[in-house]
Amino acid sequence: MKKFKKLIKWPLIILVFCFIIYSGIYLYAWITPKLTINSAKSYYFYDKDENLITGTDEWISYENIDKDVINATISIEDKKFFSHHGFDFLRIAKSMYNNIISGTRNEGASTITQQYAKNLYLDFDKTWKRKINEAWLTVRMETHYTKEEIIEGYLNTINYGGIFGIENASKYYFGKSASDLSIAEAAMLAGIPNNPTEFSPFVNFESSKKRQLTVLKAMQRNKYITEEEVNKAYEEQLVFDNKEDNSKLDSIMYYQDAVIEELKQISSIPSSLIQTGGLKIYTNLDVKAQEAIETTIEENINSDIQVASIIMDPNTGAVLGLVGGTDYSKSQFNRALSANRSVGSTIKPFLYYAALENNFTASTTFTSEKTTFVFSENQTYSPTNYGDQYPNKEISLASAIAYSDNIYAVKTHLFLGSDVLVEMMKRVGVTSKLDSIPSLALGSQPISLIEMTNAYSILANEGYKVEPFFIRRVEDINGNVLYEHKESKEAVLNKSITYILNELLANTSNPKFINYTYPTSYVIANKLTKKYAIKTGTTDYDHLVFGYNKDVVVSVWSGYDDNRKLSTGDATNNKNLWADIIEKYLKDKEDNWYSMPNNVVGVLVDPLTGKLATDDTKNSTIQYYLKGTEPSNNYNLDDAVPTIKVEE
Repeated sequence: MKKFKKLIKWPLIILVFCFIIYSGIYLYAWITPKLTINSAKSYYFYDKDENLITGTDEWISYENIDKDVINATISIEDKKFFSHHGFDFLRIAKSMYNNIISGTRNEGASTITQQYAKNLYLDFDKTWKRKINEAWLTVRMETHYTKEEIIEGYLNTINYGGIFGIENASKYYFGKSASDLSIAEAAMLAGIPNNPTEFSPFVNFESSKKRQLTVLKAMQRNKYITEEEVNKAYEEQLVFDNKEDNSKLDSIMYYQDAVIEELKQISSIPSSLIQTGGLKIYTNLDVKAQEAIETTIEENINSDIQVASIIMDPNTGAVLGLVGGTDYSKSQFNRALSANRSVGSTIKPFLYYAALENNFTASTTFTSEKTTFVFSENQTYSPTNYGDQYPNKEISLASAIAYSDNIYAVKTHLFLGSDVLVEMMKRVGVTSKLDSIPSLALGSQPISLIEMTNAYSILANEGYKVEPFFIRRVEDINGNVLYEHKESKEAVLNKSITYILNELLANTSNPKFINYTYPTSYVIANKLTKKYAIKTGTTDYDHLVFGYNKDVVVSVWSGYDDNRKLSTGDATNNKNLWADIIEKYLKDKEDNWYSMPNNVVGVLVDPLTGKLATDDTKNSTIQYYLKGTEPSNNYNLDDAVPTIKVEE
């Protein structure tokens, strides 16, 4: 008997000690301030005119949420939700055992309360510190709130495939309130949060149906529905909502994600926000700009090609509109920000700015013909012109830009020194690593669309480096300003040279350059009602257009995620996308081009040769020069030509 008492003594002491600690934790949680859970981590997004765009205005109360939604969510996520105090210890022990046996950490045991605490206040790092904070917040929530209040908040904030909150999701997928869902619809939605990318019916309908059946069977096991109801719900034909309201909601999701990413980088937002809850985010979103992109993509894209586009105010860096793909519900990957792709010939304006800075003019000539460049150790490089077309004679810088001549570009690149373009790209804010190689002149290396758009903004604002930004101001739920964007400008380019380059880029749609080939943007010239500087880029896998005037810079990229080759028709379509977007956005605005600096002169020349125009010149055009560098009657095109070993 004494031995038995000794055997149970220490376990009892440990059990009592654990109970005291456990009770003490909950008692301490009870006397701590009450967490705000109906607004914490909820984001209210405002456009540039301070109109509310998205937020938690679609919050629905527990009493109004269809009971099938609640039952389905509890069955698949946390079947003991109404009986535990924040933790399902038996489930935790079971998952730990399974993870040890399998040698993985794949199986989790988080309760709805734990998930809600993590979603509201924490990041998703798998660290012990984060897990301890999650546990403490879970205890505080369970202490201060009823189960009904917790499940209400959880359902109003979780991710249903890029759509946050059950009411928003119900309207997005089915065009109805969360109070009016059928069992089949409730089970479909309840299955999405476990893996929103995989289980959204708009992304993978087959996977979403399998997940729906898993949810229905879980509801049956928990005695919420019968086997007959399972079968009936699974066989029910779901009618998804495809009204215009959904496309409007879709149109800002990529922009919204970009805002959240920028928000994470703002160090001035204090950690005490956890206690105050809620954020009002005032953005640069121009609904007109966003709609110009979205409607243009919708009108022109009917294949699985992807499109990304950015509209930016070059004078401030404010991003007015952004789309990172053709359909957010199918892919949340933001190609405008996160995809580094070859930029092709769109890098050439920066090469030619460096050339103009190094005494080139619009009339500087190189011979453009099929060429193989030979370097040390007999290494060769044989670039080709688009369509394998060559004038086989000297052409001016102006025509090289208009036709996007690759031979001229590589000769310029090698003449200046291959490191000059690398330094030039750094100067205009490109941070992607670029190598000093001959093919860099043709944009062979990857750069993100946002970086290139920002680089073009420097040309558009006449030489000032700005930083792209989405957020103007952030306030807490009570209106206290937590952050305000401070405008910063740095002069990095010469205004006069920038003006000359802008005029040269305007020639890409100029019919007077029609000769042995067409200027690269001529195909869209009939669509343009204003003067723009435009540069296109075409590779086997990426098509790009950047264009601007004083008011706005617009970029468009198109391509396939699996790097399928693009067709000539795809290139034309991409140019049309750009033209439609900028024309829609600037429809009600006056033409706003640049004033000629005092030290710049315009001279009438032959566009192909760069020589002064004569009475016999068929298509003379005005080209611009720094005073003293313009061609004259005594002008001799004796520009410096590099010594390059060439094989014919």
